[in-house]
Amino acid sequence: MDERTLTQRLEDLIDAERAALISGDFDRISELLDEKERLVGSLHDLPLDRDVLTPLSDGLRRNQELFDAALAGIRNVAARLGDLNRVRKSVETYDSAGKKHSLSAPEVQRLERRA
Repeated sequence: MDERTLTQRLEDLIDAERAALISGDFDRISELLDEKERLVGSLHDLPLDRDVLTPLSDGLRRNQELFDAALAGIRNVAARLGDLNRVRKSVETYDSAGKKHSLSAPEVQRLERRA
């Protein structure tokens, strides 16, 4: 594969990855990963100058920032869900004398359907 074709395919892939990150399409990101690794690995075989590598590097850096933001968001949601789950299980309150009391929520009964 020649330099021009390789860099254009990698630029297209970086753009597709960015679109998938922005839309939250993590399945698509997973699909693109193998191709991205293969194309980046092919760069080692070519003598590339800075003018070719800079836009690729910038695109990869921007996507990495989006990855980091997406992971931070997922971690925040997981932490918030954990907090909500703990709150649902028991609530601590104080009586008129200032003593702490825990109020436990009743266990949720789930109906199991069988075919």
